[in-house]
Amino acid sequence: MIRPLAWFCLLSFCLSLGPAAAFAQETRRLEIRRAASPVKVDGSLDDPAWASALVFDLPYEWQPGDNATPPVKTDFLVTYDDTYLYAAWKAQDPRPAEIRAHLMDRDAIDTFVQDDHVLLMIDPFNDERRGFQFRINPLGVQADAVFSQNEGIEDWSFDMIWASAGRITEEGYVVEIAIPLQQIRLPRTQDLQTWGFDVGRSYPRSVRHRISGAPKDRGNSCILCQVVKVTGFESLEPGRNLEVTPTVTANRTDVAAAGLGRRPGGIETGDAKAEAGVSARWGITPNVSLSAAINPDFSQVEADVAQLAVNERFALFFPEKRPFFLEGIDFFSTPLEAVFTRTVADPKWGAKVTGKEGPNAFGVFITEDDRNFLTIPSNQQSRFAAQDEPVRTGVLRYRRDIGRGSSLGVLYTGREGDDYHNRVGGLDGFARFSGADTVRVQYLRADTLYPGEIARDFGQPLDDIEGDALLASYNHEARDWFWSLAYEDRDPEFRADSGFIPRVDIRETRAQLQRQLYGGQDDWYTRINAGVNGRRTKDHAGQLTDERLGLYANVSGPLQSLLEVSYGRNKEFFGGRLYEGMNRYGTFFTIQPNGVARLSLSTDSGDTVDFTNNQPADVLVLAPAAELKLGRHVNAQVSHTLQRLDVDDGRLFEANLSQLRLIYNFNVRSFVRGIFQYLDLQRDPAHYNPEIQPFIQPSTRTLLTQLLFSYKLNSQTVLFLGYSGNRLGEEDFSLTQTDRTLFFKIGYAFVL
Repeated sequence: MIRPLAWFCLLSFCLSLGPAAAFAQETRRLEIRRAASPVKVDGSLDDPAWASALVFDLPYEWQPGDNATPPVKTDFLVTYDDTYLYAAWKAQDPRPAEIRAHLMDRDAIDTFVQDDHVLLMIDPFNDERRGFQFRINPLGVQADAVFSQNEGIEDWSFDMIWASAGRITEEGYVVEIAIPLQQIRLPRTQDLQTWGFDVGRSYPRSVRHRISGAPKDRGNSCILCQVVKVTGFESLEPGRNLEVTPTVTANRTDVAAAGLGRRPGGIETGDAKAEAGVSARWGITPNVSLSAAINPDFSQVEADVAQLAVNERFALFFPEKRPFFLEGIDFFSTPLEAVFTRTVADPKWGAKVTGKEGPNAFGVFITEDDRNFLTIPSNQQSRFAAQDEPVRTGVLRYRRDIGRGSSLGVLYTGREGDDYHNRVGGLDGFARFSGADTVRVQYLRADTLYPGEIARDFGQPLDDIEGDALLASYNHEARDWFWSLAYEDRDPEFRADSGFIPRVDIRETRAQLQRQLYGGQDDWYTRINAGVNGRRTKDHAGQLTDERLGLYANVSGPLQSLLEVSYGRNKEFFGGRLYEGMNRYGTFFTIQPNGVARLSLSTDSGDTVDFTNNQPADVLVLAPAAELKLGRHVNAQVSHTLQRLDVDDGRLFEANLSQLRLIYNFNVRSFVRGIFQYLDLQRDPAHYNPEIQPFIQPSTRTLLTQLLFSYKLNSQTVLFLGYSGNRLGEEDFSLTQTDRTLFFKIGYAFVL
């Protein structure tokens, strides 16, 4: 493997080749004026301040049209004072009755983007690297995010306390917002400032029209390079924002006593527990913030998305949902996922510092946990281990901007416990050579010592082990063509216990080539993509472990429909046997015929491996899903996954996993939600190898029920009241309650 010094020299050389000039086409430049008086955010736009505001139109449709004239007219108004940035949209619509607008929780982005909405993304440093994004639907529902250009991340966990109001009118709808300047990182200067403004509107009908205040070049993947430049900001003095949120959490968990065999016995009432905690965010400087939490409640208030974990070799990925860890997550993102905060289970306390001064961006967080959860990777599978010992986690990230679109970064992660440590450090870089061409590279080195008991139980060395990981990729994202090349190398001894890297001992090469075709106004399609991709993986002993050559195509059409088909010819090595000539077929179809329903169906079928018994098998996966919006208040989402695995002797298993999410939104601040997940797994013990699996439960059924009432005055002032329960059923007994939990949480944010 290439070593750190050689890698660093190669990376520095690549970055030095990056051009200093911007990659955007002609820029639209406008001048803002201060508000003469404060603005009341009520969606009426009758305040005197709007009479002197900067006003400009949104004249470009960049999707599906290519900077075409939009089908609807939109005007954007913006002004500011010492405290707020004020913005408003007048969104005209020839048929207001067709406006798609529903009540929902803030940042429910998958549902939100189906509605009509407007957006504003501001780049206060005008460095085209990071933007604060605000989206609002016609009813005033909010969604906010931080967008990182180089990492390509939209971080919807970002939560700011800001005001919004929306109102549907006879001409369309009006939206009005006020963003506190004290919550935004601003340049530390009294000089005249220029900010980047990405102003847009989403107009979903048979197709989703995306409208912008600036033209978009399909051959330029840099979004923040193609925005309106607004100058005139001056004498801004952002406050030292301090936000303190005390919380009280109470819960009681009842667990079933052990019964005969596997059958749960009667439920035993648990003890009620109540804890007070506090979290705080402090703007140490206008550009550096500290977040801390003492005795916090890090529990989730939403069940993870249901996933089938049958016939899987490697750990499944479940995204982080806890606000403390999600905030500023883009600061810690690198090409190799060496930071994954769900490895921190339930810490006693946590602290985080993030910031940017000039070209320097940095982030640090530390936590202390009572238990240590480990994923032990290998080439063939990943396994889980847990240690009932305290563990301390620390992460340090530094990134320096180079030129106009490149950066160089340093990462260190450390986990320390009794007779245990995992320390990972390395360098990474991003180089933008043009609007279409980018290079990413990262090198990491890890030093790990497992606790003696875990090392013996999982066949790991008793002494320190060290290993390297390297990733290098090149992407070309132009108007008509996309191609990419990537190489990744992970030593057998590489471990990233603070991250999500469930497979090691690989040397992998990946490539993709894709052609894009865009439809015109008279065409039935809006876009067609077709391509080929390939992947070849060997372990460090030279054994071929994976190979895939795939073909795919997808077409976007009317009624917001998308059809995708794929074919792969695969090889896979498992348990000392190389399976060759495996064919795999996949399809995906989704359609949104109106503002009420969205339907989808995905399929996966063909040759696979039965990893339990190490034999060839045929797989079939069917996954239909639907989302229904009943009036403005009710949202229902239902999904089902059917998975069958057949071997030469017959059907090995059939799994059916169903999920229902039912939500009633009282208004933009409160809702009640039910989540129900049901799994029915049927297996035929006759087709399992008794030497590998001496006992197979023929029938397993589980039911998860979660109910939640939520009230959010803003993103931090919240009230949650919830219930969750689990039931288990097997061949000799019906669904029986195994546990239930009652949950209460209240938090109030004081902004000082």
